[in-house]
Amino acid sequence: MVFSWLHLAIILFLVLGALFAGGPLALASLLAPKAKGGDMGMPYECGIVPLGNARGRFGVNYYVYALIFLAFDVDVLYLFPVATQYRWTVGWDAFFEILIFLFFLGLAVVYFWAKGVFTWPRKIRL
Repeated sequence: MVFSWLHLAIILFLVLGALFAGGPLALASLLAPKAKGGDMGMPYECGIVPLGNARGRFGVNYYVYALIFLAFDVDVLYLFPVATQYRWTVGWDAFFEILIFLFFLGLAVVYFWAKGVFTWPRKIRL
């Protein structure tokens, strides 16, 4: 195999890329403060001393609400491009398609409501 300028350029770019990626990491580990105690171990909450257990777990209800919000948020996001293109449609086809979409979106809200997803359980104190 003959070593050419192309091989040298590839090796040079690989070395420079590794230095570009690893250089800041190495410099940060060398120049960063080494103190471990005191305020360094505390979680940062906008300069305010945290109250209680800052690493406490959230109830599963928060995650359920977040997932439902994301699902409905994405569904409503589909309405924006439809609303911008609605004025150029001809006939009632687009209106009925939007109506069907909104019907199923409302049906999902009714289903979640019937399942009791929107009722917030009271926390039981022992």
